[in-house]
Order: sequence, then C-alpha cells, then structure tokens
Amino acid sequence: MGRQLSALDAQFLNFETATNLAHIAGLSILDPSTAPGGVITRDDLVDLLSRRLHLAPPLRRRLVEVPLGLDHPYWAEDEEVDFDYHVRELALAPPGSDHQLAAQAARLHSRRLDRRRPLWELYLIHGLSGGRVAIYTKVHHSAIDGVTGAEVLAALMDFTPVPREVDPPQEEPDVPFWESAAYAPEPVEMLIRGIARVLDNPLALMRFLGEAVARLDEVPIVSQIPGAGLLARLVRGTRAGLPGLPRMSVPRTPFSGRVSEHRRFAFGAVSLDEVKQVKNAFGVTVNDVVLALCATALRRWLAKRDELPRLPLVAGIPLSTRGQRADDTLANEVTLALTTIPTDVADPEERLRTVSRNMKVVKERFAAAPATWLLEFSQAMPAALSALANRAAFRLASRTAPAMNLLISNVPGPQSPLYICGGRVLAQYPMSVITDVSGGINMTVFSYDGRIDFGIVADREMVPDVWDLIDYLRDALAELVRLARAS
Repeated sequence: MGRQLSALDAQFLNFETATNLAHIAGLSILDPSTAPGGVITRDDLVDLLSRRLHLAPPLRRRLVEVPLGLDHPYWAEDEEVDFDYHVRELALAPPGSDHQLAAQAARLHSRRLDRRRPLWELYLIHGLSGGRVAIYTKVHHSAIDGVTGAEVLAALMDFTPVPREVDPPQEEPDVPFWESAAYAPEPVEMLIRGIARVLDNPLALMRFLGEAVARLDEVPIVSQIPGAGLLARLVRGTRAGLPGLPRMSVPRTPFSGRVSEHRRFAFGAVSLDEVKQVKNAFGVTVNDVVLALCATALRRWLAKRDELPRLPLVAGIPLSTRGQRADDTLANEVTLALTTIPTDVADPEERLRTVSRNMKVVKERFAAAPATWLLEFSQAMPAALSALANRAAFRLASRTAPAMNLLISNVPGPQSPLYICGGRVLAQYPMSVITDVSGGINMTVFSYDGRIDFGIVADREMVPDVWDLIDYLRDALAELVRLARAS
C-alpha cells in the first residue's frame, strides 16, 4: 500500500530552503593498507553497495509527492539505483591535511540533495596525508535519524578486513504492485487517502489537544511564545506525575540568527577512557561529561570574543524514542529536548554537576509521559497546513527570539574496529544540521573504538574559527581529568 512519510519525517522536507539544509552525514577516515592491494577504489565501493543495498532501505527510496500537497509524500523504491550519479570521487591537493579535508567536506555539506533521486550521495576522497582515504556520505534527514544513519553505515561495514558474505535480497511475495510497500499509490488513490485524512484530522486533533497544551513548554519555537509556558504550567498543575521544566531564556550569541548557504566543519577526538574516568570520579554519565565539555568549549570561545552571555546557553538535545511505538515505518523516531548548558558557570566541576542536574530533570520529564506525543500531535495536523506552519514557524523564529542556541547530539557507536572494503575505519566523524531556528553551530558526537569523535558544523560567516572549538574540547577534558585524579 505504499510507505508514507510521517509528519515528523516530512518536517525535514518542509523547512528546507537554500540555506536551511536538512541532510546529515558521516566522514569516515580509512587506512587502506589493510584492504586488498592496499587501495580502495570507487569500483570497490560500487561493488559493495550493489551487493548490500538491500540492507540499507533508505538508499533505495525516492520521494513521490501527493498532488496539491494534500498529504505527506510517499517513498517508492528505485528498481535500479544510478551509482554513476550517487557514488563519486575526488582528491585533495597536497599535502592533504585534516583542515583541507574538513574544508572539502564543508563544501559538500553545503549542497542540497536532488529530490528527484534517492536522497543520498557518497564521495570517496583520495590524497589525505599518511596514505589515508576518506568517505563522505550524506543522507536526507527525512529518510534517517542518527540511529538509523548509523545502521545504514553498518550495512557497508565489517568487523574484519575480509568482507562478510551477505545473503541476497529475498524475493517479495507475488502481490499486485499497488499493494507493495515498494511502490507509491497512484495519484488518484493518494488524493483519496489525503481527503480521508483531512476529514479525520479534527477528531485526531481533539484527542491530543489536552496532552499538547500541558507540554507546550517542551516545543521549540512554541515555548518562546509569551504565555505558552504559563498555560502549560497551569494545565500541568492539575495533573500528577509530569515534572516541570525550568524556564529558559535564549541569549543572543554570534551564532544566532539566519544562517548562510555555506558551512565550516572541524573534527577531532578525545579518549573514551578518560571521559569514563571523569564519569566515575564524579558519579555522572558519559553524556553529562560530553555536554560539560561542549559547555566549556563554548564558554571559552565566547569569552575570547567578549561575547559571553550572562545567561546559560540553551541547547537542543535529540532523544531517541525507538521502542516506544510498534511501528517500523518511521524514518525518524526522535524528540528534541531543550536544556540549559552552564556556559555561565566559571568553575569546571560545578559546570559538570550543573549539566548532570539539568539532564536529570529532562530525563524525569520524558520518563513521566510518552515522548511520542509530539509525533502523534503533528500527525493530527492536515499535511498542507503542517507544511505552511513549519515554514512560517521558521521565518518567525529567525526574525524574533531564537528557539535555542545550538544542537548537541550524542550517538553511541561500536567499540571494536570496523572495516569498509577491507580498509580499517580509523575515525567516524558525524556532520549534522544547522538552521535559522537551531543556531549556527551543531556539535555531534559519535563514540567508536575507544574514542569519542566530535564533528562540529558551523555557519561559515558566524564561526570563522571553528577549529578552535576542537582545541577547547580537548583542553576541557584535560582539566576535568586533572580534577578527577585529584578527587
């Protein structure tokens, strides 16, 4: 019957403009010396993809729009994926430094994906110093979230230099094409479904209205509307078991406002063992330590420019909702929590403890009620109205008070070495989204093989010195390790 995008998946299409791009990516650094012949070629990657594409469904799907925009789009599977288009290669000029690689990845990350094709691209990048190669892979956020993105990469990776044998795709039952999830419905059927959804939406809207009003202070943008937080607290006061969120004012920073078409990127890693030393010494979580490192790096960056706000920064923290719904059709199963990060706290140990306290409030709040309510509420809104509302909300937020200062995301990964086409993956740096609403910096973290790999995407004009943040993150961890050993 066709696989339709959820309202949340469609939001990533609705807000996208020439400057607000909605794809996420990964930059894999490989040592080809473990590969056959000590090299990795584009032909090797195409051969690997052709044998394993059935393990990564988002790479086979293209969008099919509903006539008149009456409903959310559908996915249809391409029978033949055009690898000549999707898989490309290029080379860095000597000496092939990390800064050159980051600049090239930033240029690739600044380009919008073609919606007429499956929403992904892969680039094999030669010429890195030390004989390394890199693979930059980007996929539209409407097709994957952080967790499913890692699963897509895992389909291409192995735990040994010798690629594993993969069973060929199973033949689907012989059913009419209009009943298959591989095909989108015909335009007439899409229109009929869309009209039926519109007729049902008022009832769905009423079902979730009570839940939504009590949680208005959780919704980015909406929470900044005067009176929204007060209304939520009044309704919540009559209901037990739903902890309150602290009121958050979003200060202006050099990376607040409308983003440009161009990006900068920096990457680096810290030791997972050292992060765990800090975690154990202070009785916090790994994620608490990561957030504290980000807070310290941002505090130092802002103070250096004499731009440090008196108030703490507000960060959007994606939280996975996987397992809360019996539904495997959703590309994105995530909700966005807002929390303050203590850039206003001078003492590093107190910064860490403040982060831990703030995150406990967030976790208690999302444990008290299903975190899927926002998805259900957004599904209740007519698709055409939802698209207009998403775009209007982005315009409003970019012209008035920001909803947050930045996004910080932490995606767990495997702690053993991985290989692509026989080449060992030395690092896996994530790259994510910056927008007018979420701010001009995104700090995403991927833990892998005893490391915590940071990928920082920033607006080119707002943050010209993004590499300084990598240095500050390392300094911040060294500071906490010294305190942990002294405690």
